[in-house]
Amino acid sequence: MGSSEKRPKDAMNDIPTFSAENLQNNLKVIQNSRTFLSIIAGVLAGIIGFTGLTGFVFYFVVMLITSVGLMAKAGFSADLYFDSWNRVLFDGFLGGLMSFVLFWTFAYDLVHIF
Repeated sequence: MGSSEKRPKDAMNDIPTFSAENLQNNLKVIQNSRTFLSIIAGVLAGIIGFTGLTGFVFYFVVMLITSVGLMAKAGFSADLYFDSWNRVLFDGFLGGLMSFVLFWTFAYDLVHIF
């Protein structure tokens, strides 16, 4: 082969491969982190006394901060640990909303009503 000729790339090198077990574990960590932070944010929103739309805005701000924190933890290279960026940014984003509302109303009732 001459130096001017290009070698065809191996087709296997172009396809990203993931370990199913590692990918599942990473997604489980994201889900657990979001659920835990939803509960903490709900208690905090209840103690502060947020009502109505301000409480939901607080939830979405906390989830946005969580997404940035998870991306920072992954070194801003999610393609090494997940099959897409959407998994890190949006997976479980609304999943913790019910836990947030439950603990938000519970903490608000304990602090401000009883």
